[in-house]
Amino acid sequence: MARLALLSVSNKTGLIDLARSLVEEFEFDIISSGGTASALKEAGIPVTKVAEYTGSPEILGGRVKTLHPRIHGGILARRDVAQDIADLAENQIRAIDLVVVNLYPFEQTIAKPGVTLADAIEQIDIGGPAMLRASAKNHAHLTVLCNPDQYNTYLAELRQNGGEASLEFRQKRALETFEHTANYDRAIANYLSNQSAASQLPQEFSVSGTELQTLRYGENPHQAATWYQSGTTPTGWTTSTILQGKELSYNNLVDLEAARRLIVEFPETPAAAILKHTNPCGTALGSTISEAYQKAFDTDSVSAFGGIVALNRPIDAATATALTKTFLECIVAPGCEPEAEAIIKKKAKVRVLILPDLTQGPAQTVKVIAGGLLVQDSDNVVEETSKWRAVTEKQPTAEELAELLFAWKVAKHVKSNAIVVTRDRTTIGVGAGQMNRVGSVKLALEQAGEKSKGAILASDGFFPFDDSVKTAAEAGIIAIVQPGGSMRDKDSIEAANQLGITMMFTDIRHFLH
Repeated sequence: MARLALLSVSNKTGLIDLARSLVEEFEFDIISSGGTASALKEAGIPVTKVAEYTGSPEILGGRVKTLHPRIHGGILARRDVAQDIADLAENQIRAIDLVVVNLYPFEQTIAKPGVTLADAIEQIDIGGPAMLRASAKNHAHLTVLCNPDQYNTYLAELRQNGGEASLEFRQKRALETFEHTANYDRAIANYLSNQSAASQLPQEFSVSGTELQTLRYGENPHQAATWYQSGTTPTGWTTSTILQGKELSYNNLVDLEAARRLIVEFPETPAAAILKHTNPCGTALGSTISEAYQKAFDTDSVSAFGGIVALNRPIDAATATALTKTFLECIVAPGCEPEAEAIIKKKAKVRVLILPDLTQGPAQTVKVIAGGLLVQDSDNVVEETSKWRAVTEKQPTAEELAELLFAWKVAKHVKSNAIVVTRDRTTIGVGAGQMNRVGSVKLALEQAGEKSKGAILASDGFFPFDDSVKTAAEAGIIAIVQPGGSMRDKDSIEAANQLGITMMFTDIRHFLH
């Protein structure tokens, strides 16, 4: 008797070629449900509908098709157990040797604008995961394929092994199947969790992904590293296009993500940021993207060497020309004009990525510790100066308030303790990651030099003493923005009043560890 294959797929890629080879080359019989059966019939491939095979029609608008003993008995039967074989014979069930299933496009559905909960619910596959899990469980006796990318590999396996798939091959496909169904269920759980009005994170949290690319190494050459894609639908960096350059490294991707998070703070104005080791060494706004980049570069041209550049506007010819004047590791922008692309090609080694939607970021951040995970909501708070408090006698002008907001947004993306000094919507001094805030203040002001006269200072955390306020005043700072919340806030406010400095409290902090 011919072997039996069950094909039931949402994604029809490669279906016809696979089915034709199964029938003509390896003499399989095929049973299929719904649209899969229709597609095979249109292609002239012999197929039996699942409803005909089971004797039970599809019901509930297609919600129940393959949930039947003749299907699951054929999948789960152990060929080396006499009672299983007897049960198949008694119930007129054929053993199924190949199961090819991919699932309803749940993630693609929820990614669409305006999708409703009801729409999403209907794209939760039930029969598909049941068949996949049953097949993977019984991989000792059959093969399961859950991805069109596996079809050619499977056919090659049959051709190399006299029409049979080896146990090793079946085991690998079973593992991939369980990983696939786990990711699918996690996507559903995450979506439903996000629909809840509760502000707390779920009681159970897991992280899953599919290998996208093996990286040369991790942070250092002795560390192995792999880039995984979350879910089955590409989002974020997996949607980027690499125009040119060397292969991306682990450190490149970490720095690029830090750059992306910073640059999306400024959607309304051309903005450029240059980062080194996830810290911005230059950030600026401009009337054009080329002006913004030049201002950011001039902030700290030494640190910009070998840096990561993020732009929130497409690269034009003028910007491309400026970008080629120094060594850079990576450039990311939402687009690149043809003339600009030709110019950048002169620097063939620089990695240039196009990420059309820079705003796609994770809802949570995850850190791994010994024995567990730390999960938190991403720091995506929308900054609103209307919620800030002017705590000094001197009030900010509209211009100063706009500059304070710019400095505050940049400070949010600097490793704590973070101090940022800005002027003309450009960073002129950055103090990052010091063990005490006084040290960060001194670093930022030293970098700013004479430019600090009339400038703005932002601090990601409160000042526990008034010494930093006095140091800032001596350097010529005219306004400070900080969270507030210290037991000695009164001392800092009093010092600011005595020195004629404006001070704003945001009542929110932005530590970045």
